[in-house]
Amino acid sequence: MKKVGLFYGPLGGSTERVAKKVAAALGNENVDLIPVKDSKATDVEKYENVIFGMSTIGKETWESDKPANDWDGFFPEVEKVDYSNKVIAMFGLGDQITYDLHFVNALGIVAGKILPKGAKIIGQVETESYDFRESLAVIDGKFIGLPVNEDFEPELTDERVNNWVEKIKTDFK
Repeated sequence: MKKVGLFYGPLGGSTERVAKKVAAALGNENVDLIPVKDSKATDVEKYENVIFGMSTIGKETWESDKPANDWDGFFPEVEKVDYSNKVIAMFGLGDQITYDLHFVNALGIVAGKILPKGAKIIGQVETESYDFRESLAVIDGKFIGLPVNEDFEPELTDERVNNWVEKIKTDFK
């Protein structure tokens, strides 16, 4: 497996913790952990295997005129990349209890930006073990990436991450 560029944000907190768990499961020597805060399109272009890790913070923040988090600043860079020769996996943090109508929407938002640019997205996850009402991350009946709920289901995170990583390892170049 070629080196994986794992781009995550925001810094600190649950998203960074899960990014480190994903890197450990893949083997830290196989992964470059890269905060999106100061990343550019040229950073993503260096990798054939890419993981995007993000949190969902609510529609009002995603659609705000002022960037409120690290991903808001990274979106223009994401849109500059040609993904036709890349394999992409994504994980997203969200709260399926409080935000059951927007659970891990960020995964769907990012997918909507990179699929038209030729992205091959791997690591889809069945929806059955999650209790939510709506999500932009559900595409063709599955989550487009790994949903993680550190607020209400932290005891499931390690198992979910490890199972997901085993699945994506075989699809990375």
